[in-house]
Amino acid sequence: MVQQHPQAHRRVGRRPGGAHRRPSFLPGLHARRSSDGNLVLSDGATGRVLWKTNVTAGVNSSASSGGGVGAVAVLANSGNLMLRLPDGTALWETFEHPGNAFLPGMKIGVTYRTRGGVRLVSWKGATDPSPGNFSFGGDPDRPLQAVIWKGSRVYWRTNPWKGYMVDSNYQKGGRSAIYTAVVSTDEEIYAAFTLSDGAPPMQYTLGYAGDLRLQGWSNETSSWATLAKYPTRACSAFGSCGPFGYCGDVTATASTCYCLPGFEPVSAAGWSRGDFALGCRRREAVRCGDGFVAVANLKLPDWYLHVGNRSYDECAAECRRNCSCVAYAYANLTGSSTRDATRCLVWGGDLVDMEKVVGTWGDFGETLYLRLAGAAKDLEFPFVEYDKILVATDNFSEASLIGKGGFGKVYKGVLDGREVAVKRLSSWSEQGIVEFRNEVVLIAKLQHRNLVRLVGCSIEGDEKLLIYEYMPNKSLDASLFKGKIKSVLDWSTRFKIVIGIARGLLYLHQDSRLTIIHRDLKASNILLDAEMNPKISDFGMARIFGNNQQKEVTKRVVGTYGYMAPEYAMGGIFSMKSDVYSFGILLLEIVSGSKISSIDLIEDSPNLPVYAWNLWNEGKAEIMIDSTITGNCLLDEVILCIHVALLCVQENLNDRPLMSDVVLILEKGSKSLPAPNRPAYFAQRNNNEVEQGRNGSQGAQNSNNTVTLTDLEGR
Repeated sequence: MVQQHPQAHRRVGRRPGGAHRRPSFLPGLHARRSSDGNLVLSDGATGRVLWKTNVTAGVNSSASSGGGVGAVAVLANSGNLMLRLPDGTALWETFEHPGNAFLPGMKIGVTYRTRGGVRLVSWKGATDPSPGNFSFGGDPDRPLQAVIWKGSRVYWRTNPWKGYMVDSNYQKGGRSAIYTAVVSTDEEIYAAFTLSDGAPPMQYTLGYAGDLRLQGWSNETSSWATLAKYPTRACSAFGSCGPFGYCGDVTATASTCYCLPGFEPVSAAGWSRGDFALGCRRREAVRCGDGFVAVANLKLPDWYLHVGNRSYDECAAECRRNCSCVAYAYANLTGSSTRDATRCLVWGGDLVDMEKVVGTWGDFGETLYLRLAGAAKDLEFPFVEYDKILVATDNFSEASLIGKGGFGKVYKGVLDGREVAVKRLSSWSEQGIVEFRNEVVLIAKLQHRNLVRLVGCSIEGDEKLLIYEYMPNKSLDASLFKGKIKSVLDWSTRFKIVIGIARGLLYLHQDSRLTIIHRDLKASNILLDAEMNPKISDFGMARIFGNNQQKEVTKRVVGTYGYMAPEYAMGGIFSMKSDVYSFGILLLEIVSGSKISSIDLIEDSPNLPVYAWNLWNEGKAEIMIDSTITGNCLLDEVILCIHVALLCVQENLNDRPLMSDVVLILEKGSKSLPAPNRPAYFAQRNNNEVEQGRNGSQGAQNSNNTVTLTDLEGR
């Protein structure tokens, strides 16, 4: 935006998604009003147009009386440069298209319907005002907080809003004050700030290194002085202390992490040398009936679920009765004008990004109620009457059918007022019995934000029914491989999906009470909720490992051809590394937009991994990137994903990384990854080695193992 000081320089650029940013006032540039009424910035020497407001409606309209002139450019005392009609209507304004500065009177937040909002964008360097790597704005996934992004990854975030209408932050011994107000309605939530009378000009700026600074103008030095900076120190950057770790009090040693009560460092050696990335683990496994301990003065962790219309007691009960709930926090949104003035937050997975804090942006310490080891209680699982499911699915009508696969069909229904997906297992399938038991036992006990939630089950004679939360955006393969809806998967959405799948798989392998090998990870088993968050589903083929168990050998190989690791498909050996292989295949599909079974993309290569590896070795990895995202993706981020994928599909299972390494690399980035070795290669089997099973899956037999290979169509 145009600053209040005449020496301020601003850049010309474009907002993400193509929206125009406000003009610069740089030497050699000329600002004028064009013949079509738009504000134009051009090169003073050549006349070449560098930027324009690009308003298509109203700029040449006359006033309703007297044949007045069209739009004019107006610079308000607030610093807001507007393209305005004579009647006062603003057609375009810098306050809605800012650069790297947040001034009094601006709004930072999220509109619920569009998931959009004003976002600051950093400079590229100290003297380069072109768009940089960092941005700041309201979080569309969790609108109660604001976030600094580095590319598409969270770099720092505020505490979730806890209901204050106006927060006062006094500067310079109380002689001036900043009043930060938060407004929440059914349509939007936003923050704005004003200054007390007599206060010097102040602004928040987003630096090219990702720091958000509160600055005040000093008449003594004729420069901006930094009054506060976020992140406040190294360990307050997002996730620096790892799962269940928090950045210590500001009075403690700078950038030192601590474990929550009842937890200890995963790596004591790493902790002692200041490497906190692995975070903390429980000293004693938690059980469903365990109580809660209050941890005061915390910046609440990320990845929370906001549960609406709950009192404090109801919020606490919500977490107590849900065995997967790790913690909860509550606030009364007294400043809200929405119908629901409560803020019940619950957590079902790792607690990440906590800090002992005070300060602006809502970062006042709150109390987190954390579940810790105590009395044990058997898990209660809801059984649903069969007749209720018949009503919910309209007697399993074709109109309710939303998918089918090797073990049955899936129907959409409404049960007790909420949408659900009902999986009806085939009555004649032996595998269905095993699958049913697996999914009931596993998903009921393993709850995570990136695992599909099982909400009930039913048994009636030969009928075995599993009831899941309904995913409105269906499976990943439906969005990734279908041309008409493929456009919704831009790179930022795909990368969010990649991170979510990786976190869910890490939870299964390492962070849950049980070590779970999924054995059938593929695009059709990744479901997408309304916000395009991924949920791993279909645990019928999953297996539980013991505490010290590394691998297992089976004579019954189940899975999907192309996603199966070679040691598993050929030798029946499965482990965490076989799931890692499947993740690598899935990651290549997400980057390329091409199925593992597709022959359109891979040219003369036998399969997608070999195609990717050949391009990598030739230094041409970008060729495989889906053409629909090449215009808006972060190339370094995509190349990193290809590199990680190739590490995951290496032929030797010992060469593949663990999912803990994968998550760390994807979230933090890395410039020192090893070069990938050759991927596994399967020769296409002869037709006489494959027969179509009656349940719709493909089966192959040999003298040692029974192999069940499901097809590559979505369920």
